[in-house]
Amino acid sequence: MAEISSSLEDYIEAVYSIYVRENKVKAVEVARQLKVSRASATEALQKLEQLGLINYGYYGKISITEEGVKKAEAIIKKHKTLSEFFEKILGVEHELAEETACKIEHVIEESVLIKLEKHIKKCKS
Repeated sequence: MAEISSSLEDYIEAVYSIYVRENKVKAVEVARQLKVSRASATEALQKLEQLGLINYGYYGKISITEEGVKKAEAIIKKHKTLSEFFEKILGVEHELAEETACKIEHVIEESVLIKLEKHIKKCKS
């Protein structure tokens, strides 16, 4: 899976979540969810298309590719693991746990994430 910037990770995650929720995606919805301008969203979506993660068709219709789904699901898994750790293990308030997870999900190494997952499982046992 190709490495992409943290900003583009946010975009693919937004595309995926909108698609799962509404079964269709438009650039204006992505811009609204990420609280960015329509121009910024369009530029990022074009980059995601160049990377083969989405199809950005006529009339602004967006679909996510198989590779895009894999990338988005990997990012979401990181986010959920981090958020769970902060909230359930460390006792961090929900909103702060979510915010922090969103920042760290972009930089955490896979090996660290695996150890974190094991630690969470151990604490639940």
